[in-house]
Amino acid sequence: MARKADPIVQQGARLGEGSLWHPQTERLFWVDIIGQTVFIFDPKSGENRGINVGTDVGTIVSRKSGGVMLGVKGGFASLDLETEAIEEIAMVEIDLPNNRFNDGKCDPAGRFWAGSMAYDFAKGAGSLYCMDRDLSVRKVLSNVSISNGLVWTADQATFYYIDSLAFQIAAFDYDVTTGEIANRRAVVELPEDVGFLDGMSIDANGNLWVAIYRAGQVRCWDPATGDLLDTVEAPGAKLITSCAFGGPNLNELYITSASNGLAEQDKEEQPLAGSLFRAELDVAGVPAFEFAG
Repeated sequence: MARKADPIVQQGARLGEGSLWHPQTERLFWVDIIGQTVFIFDPKSGENRGINVGTDVGTIVSRKSGGVMLGVKGGFASLDLETEAIEEIAMVEIDLPNNRFNDGKCDPAGRFWAGSMAYDFAKGAGSLYCMDRDLSVRKVLSNVSISNGLVWTADQATFYYIDSLAFQIAAFDYDVTTGEIANRRAVVELPEDVGFLDGMSIDANGNLWVAIYRAGQVRCWDPATGDLLDTVEAPGAKLITSCAFGGPNLNELYITSASNGLAEQDKEEQPLAGSLFRAELDVAGVPAFEFAG
């Protein structure tokens, strides 16, 4: 029987995404991409502070030197959470106005990885980039359709990545010293009629938790065998977009969702579309890495 997640913030986000737990402040960062808003949720008070950043914002990561880094329309930016000032850092797709940045995370060495996609979901229009600690950016993958979930294993030897229109979780050999990836192979495949693989997290056992867009679920797989191990449902929302482990013991799974593009009938069937959900699990996640630049 699938677990059930509870709605904790009925935000009505157009395209909720980018969930990330910040252990130092015990808050959850998340974004509304086309709502152009960064959210900071405090589970103790229930406050969900919103910062409008004036541009489509695909993902958010913590920055060791203070503030956060964002993947935005056109490239990478920084955000001061106190002054709410945003600064463009590396606008690598400024010449691609039909693209925007989507999901991203930091690797164990403190590099910021984030990828792009086309607004019209054109196949192969996006790329995956890596920003190093000196703020230089290199393109890691081209011909990406919807750049999405990405995580690294505890031994730092494997990188998992999702291009949603490939309907698979890909694994790469990973060199933490250089940030190079190699030897791409599929470890999990999802039937196209189920939904789309979206944002992804990894637990302390090395299993992958993936938001399934259009299915109203987060599914957990063992990447070594491809076996489905667990399912968490978000009742009242089908467009599930990302998941992140949080809470004091990192055993609470936060789940974002979207409401954009729903027909009136779908809205009636999905009254909690765009909400933030949470489920308590019997497994813990791992702390998110910070950007070291």
